[in-house]
Amino acid sequence: MVPVKLNRNQKDKFQSSELSFFQILKYTNEDHIDHENIKLALEKAEELCQQVNEGVRERENSDKLEWLQSHVDCTGLPEELVFNSLTNCLGPRKFLHSSMLHKVKSNKELYAFLFNDFLLLTQPVRPGLLFSFSDNKPDMMYKMYRQPLFLSEVSVKVPSDVQDECVFNLTHVEKVYALKTDTEKLRNKWITQIENASKYSIETEKKKREKAQRARSMRSKGIGRLLVVIIEAADLKPSNSVTGHADPYCEVSMGGEEHRTRFIPDTLNPKWNCNMQFIVRDLNQDVLCLTVYDKDFLSPDDFLGRTEVRIADIKKENLGKGPVTKRLLLHEVSTGEVVVKFDLILFDQT
Repeated sequence: MVPVKLNRNQKDKFQSSELSFFQILKYTNEDHIDHENIKLALEKAEELCQQVNEGVRERENSDKLEWLQSHVDCTGLPEELVFNSLTNCLGPRKFLHSSMLHKVKSNKELYAFLFNDFLLLTQPVRPGLLFSFSDNKPDMMYKMYRQPLFLSEVSVKVPSDVQDECVFNLTHVEKVYALKTDTEKLRNKWITQIENASKYSIETEKKKREKAQRARSMRSKGIGRLLVVIIEAADLKPSNSVTGHADPYCEVSMGGEEHRTRFIPDTLNPKWNCNMQFIVRDLNQDVLCLTVYDKDFLSPDDFLGRTEVRIADIKKENLGKGPVTKRLLLHEVSTGEVVVKFDLILFDQT
């Protein structure tokens, strides 16, 4: 069921209606002829109210993300950051928390914005700038201080050697940021928000890896195996509007098996030389699918084309002749091709 997009006033009206049904049901005897109908009406009102609440939250989140797009200067990123968009693997981006922070040593003013996939540290364009989502001036109010810190790589803790109850340490990879809030309560809120968001991000990535592992473990002995070498690609479509290039990788799948190459930064002619292997179960039905993507970190990976090869066709060219190298055009795009080497080995059926 699609969430209902309503404003706060409409939400309040629905909640008032839900309360009215509750009161009517409370004072209606169970043996009354209308008791079941009132109970059903209350259930429907509660369901609708939940949709309204979700719709209001989505609208408010979207409005905040749009505000950030026009008030936070993110010049310098290797890819465009669209706040109100999908994340790389967590679904729609959600705004979680923000406030002024200070670096402990320098007392530098920072304004931090926390999302479900990263933490963005910014600097106010003017010292002492008061933050408000209701400020609709078109000029930039904040500029990026550091590139986004992905929450799967972030941890927070209270330093044991510092007595100040407003200080906490933010660790990203090998760099530690000593930060200070205005109150202990605000510090604790930051720690809780970052820990929860980081945990969810890590668990989501873990589940994705486990799903891939389960697919690999489900492999059963087939009638043969296909050895594949993804050698290179050429003349790929540019997808990065900043550099005019891409960070391409190739994802290869057959049945429940899936492998991918590493991504090669800033090129339209990547050389992967990546080896992989697939179990062949049905010579007439199995199809090897190859899809090329541009690796992004702030949004879903961009599609750079796909192609496929029937195992039956590989058998015709390959069996008894050794490995065969093919140059395959990428489809659904204007330009691009991949060079792949195949070696089909059938098991002894006797």
